Formats: sequence, structure tokens, C-alpha cells
Amino acid sequence: MSPKSAKHRVRNTPRKPASTLAEKWTTVDGVDVFYRESPSPTPGARVMAHVHGFGLSGRYLLPTAELLADEFHTFVPDLPGFGRSGKRKDMLDIPDLAHATARFLDDRGVERASLVGNSMGCPVIIEFAHHYPERIERAVLVSPAGGLFNQPLRRAIGQLSRDTPREPTRMARVAVPDYVRFGVPSTARLFRALTQYPSLQRLLEMRIPTLVVLGERDPLLPGTHRINEIASQTDTHVLVVLLEGAAHAINFSHPEELAHLIRLFMDDQPIVSNPDWPSQAKVFEIHRGKHHPAPKTD
Repeated sequence: MSPKSAKHRVRNTPRKPASTLAEKWTTVDGVDVFYRESPSPTPGARVMAHVHGFGLSGRYLLPTAELLADEFHTFVPDLPGFGRSGKRKDMLDIPDLAHATARFLDDRGVERASLVGNSMGCPVIIEFAHHYPERIERAVLVSPAGGLFNQPLRRAIGQLSRDTPREPTRMARVAVPDYVRFGVPSTARLFRALTQYPSLQRLLEMRIPTLVVLGERDPLLPGTHRINEIASQTDTHVLVVLLEGAAHAINFSHPEELAHLIRLFMDDQPIVSNPDWPSQAKVFEIHRGKHHPAPKTD
């Protein structure tokens, strides 16, 4: 479908905007791509793109993205095959999604950006950094998913079932339509690609400042002792923090806290809790690479 026909479709099916960000369409490699963007980006503002998780659209990332949209030129796309964007004839795997992210940024005229991902969006960002290291300024990996801890599929389903009651009930209104649209065959194929992706190897190869944010109540992740053991394999770039009271979909459930952490990280400020947060929301730094940018204290 051409950009013209995509716009015609939008005019004929008006819907109430789901975000304070501007809702837009473009066409990338012949596929209609739906995205949200800062409505009035500040000239020269740093670019930040938010990458969604498995089977979902970018809609559940909006609570955090909206809080950062005035400070950063913000993009929240639905990658091809997800959400309101069109599907490709071939099924996308993690490298394909990383290349699709790069092609979307090409289409928007973005040469360099910081990327914020949740769940499957984290391996996509790691793969993006592997192929396009000169195009990524910083990475924020929230609740990374994939790898051995989520295998086999029945184990991952069990982890997701335990996570569901830990998320806000309103998350279902966002997630269920996205999962239904994504479909069972796509879920099975992409799950195999996700669990086979070498996330740890690629993460340790990255040489950009990287913030990893984990939820204390996230059943899709191993315990903090294992995470610290993994993170300690690099002394260069990784900063790992634990958010008390959070589960997997932190971008949706704890947007104020996550936006606060991202601001501190982007400006190399010390990672501290906001005193205005509820008592159950506290941040604990569990790993800092020796060569991670030193916090500014002024």
C-alpha cells in the first residue's frame, strides 16, 4: 500500500489518538509503518527511539515515552508485522527487526539515536548496535527477554502467566488486542528466533554506555545474583539497576520511575531514587562497569 493510500485509510477510519505524541504513517521497504513522534521536537534535541517487545505494538511504551518527549526527539514505531504496521511476506527474526529499526530511522532522516527497549526490544537493540555501532549513542535495556532462561516455550508461557497478575490490570486492554493481531503462528516462529539469539555474547561486545533496568518482581528474569554474575563479565559499559516493586512491563507500569532513571543515565548523573516516589518504588544499583561514565555530581 502506498503512503497515499495509507493516509486515505486513516482519514476514512478516524480514531481518538491514544497518545499526546503525534500519530503518523510512513512506508519503509514497501510496508506501511505506523509510528508516534514528539509533536514539537526542540531543534537539536537528542533523538530517542523506543522499541517494543514480543507480539506487542509500541502503545504500551507510551507512558514512559511521553514523559521524555519534551526533552528528546522521540519516536515510538510499530515495527513491521506488529501493531498497526503492515506485515512483510517473510517472517522477521531479531536481526531482521534490527535492520527494520535502522531502515525506519533512515526513513525519518535520523543518523544517530539512543534506543530504549523492553523485553524483546532489548535483543533488537543489541543486534542494532552490533550492525550499526556508529548509529547508536546509548542503549537502555528494560527487562531484557530471550535466551536459555525463557526456554522451552512452555516455560516462557508459565513465566508470562505469573507476570500477568503483577502488571496493572489496564495493561490487558493494550496487550491482548496486540497479541491477537500478531497471531499464534508468528508467536511460535519468533519465539524460536528470540530464544536462540546470543544476547549475552552481543551485550558483552557492545562498547556504548548501556543502562539495564530490571524489575524486582519480574518472573521472566533470573535472580539478581545471576544477573550480577553475568554483568560482571564486562567492566566497560554496563550499568545495572533494580527497580523495587516492578515486574516485566516497567515502561507501562512505572513510567515516572523509568523516565527518571533514563534522564539520570543520559546525563551521567548518579542513579538515585526520587524522594517523591511511593515507598515501594526504590532503585538499587547492582552493577557498574569500571569504565562506565562516572556520574556527574554537580
